[in-house]
Amino acid sequence: MEPLMVTPRLYVLDHSIGQAYLWRDEEELTLVDAGWAGTADATAAAVRAAGLDPDRLRRIVLTHCHRDHVGAAQELADRHGAEIVAHRLDAPVVRGEAPVPEPDLLDWELPLYEHGLTVPEAPPTRVDREVEDGEELGFGDGAVVVHAPGHTPGSIAVHLPRHGVLFAGDTVASVREVTFGVFHVDRALALESMRRLAELDPSVLCCGHGAPVVTDTAARLRAAAAGAVPAQPEWSGGPNGQAA
Repeated sequence: MEPLMVTPRLYVLDHSIGQAYLWRDEEELTLVDAGWAGTADATAAAVRAAGLDPDRLRRIVLTHCHRDHVGAAQELADRHGAEIVAHRLDAPVVRGEAPVPEPDLLDWELPLYEHGLTVPEAPPTRVDREVEDGEELGFGDGAVVVHAPGHTPGSIAVHLPRHGVLFAGDTVASVREVTFGVFHVDRALALESMRRLAELDPSVLCCGHGAPVVTDTAARLRAAAAGAVPAQPEWSGGPNGQAA
């Protein structure tokens, strides 16, 4: 897994099914999502390949409770001394105290969802800090939690307003083009969340599936949110296009 620089402070770590993002501050590192179980070695190697020390990892922010985002979090946190952050509503699922909420799947989503379940199940994972909408996270010159329910009850986005960066989790996808995400527990609520995220007018959009969006980003996200319907996007065969 090779790290791909998006901006001088931001890297994407592609796990083939899902991806994580690495943010670099002066003295510490933050992961947004952690990849799946068994990928901790590859993640640490990718951080080193970017010329950074994984022992500078201070926090892992989980956008939601799905296995492709949570799986390696505790192993990475234990190795490198990081805290694990999640929204209060998804924290019991992350810890293994509650079941993963079942998505309301459309017929065309079923084979994609089955493919996503080939990722190893996430082990019960501690959450050191439970957060709510509007809380600052201590990195990125003022990163803030944006509660974005619908994909899961505790889905969050992370907004770095001073840098124009938005980590959207799986509420939004960017496979081939910016689109409404898939596998939502509450599709209508997720669409409402997507429209709220579009109002933030990011210049860099980082989704859980698909390449980071860095050109005409705000306009593309607004257009996708305004026109979003639960129709089938062109996800077959694209990078990170078939994931949970």
